[in-house]
Amino acid sequence: MKSHTAYLQLKTRERYQIVNLTGAVEQELAKSGIREGLCLVNSMHITSSVFINDNESGLHSDFLKWVEKLAPYDLHGYSHNLTGEDNADAHLKRTIMGREVVVAITGGRLDFGPWEQIFYGEFDGQRSKRVLVKIIGE
Repeated sequence: MKSHTAYLQLKTRERYQIVNLTGAVEQELAKSGIREGLCLVNSMHITSSVFINDNESGLHSDFLKWVEKLAPYDLHGYSHNLTGEDNADAHLKRTIMGREVVVAITGGRLDFGPWEQIFYGEFDGQRSKRVLVKIIGE
């Protein structure tokens, strides 16, 4: 079995932002030479997520509005923020949206269903963060 590891560097312009990672992950898959296996993509930060969904801007806007309703930004409403932080909402948003995805690799390609793509959800942005891409297989 072979493996390939890569770290994608991200720094979003906005505090809350969704970034399509599909092309970058496909590039890493091509570098790996792996034709059959699994690809793990996970955020290495506790205030951002990786998830699979449709690449549609209205849906992305809906995700950001939805998680804001569930975990609104509030400097004084969270115990975590009493420690001097201001990102308790981002930790909660990450928990809602998920940490990672695993995609099957078939014939050297990511084996997606219709419309599926990989996204990075940033909830405490405007600073450098990493996403791990780990590909294993033959």
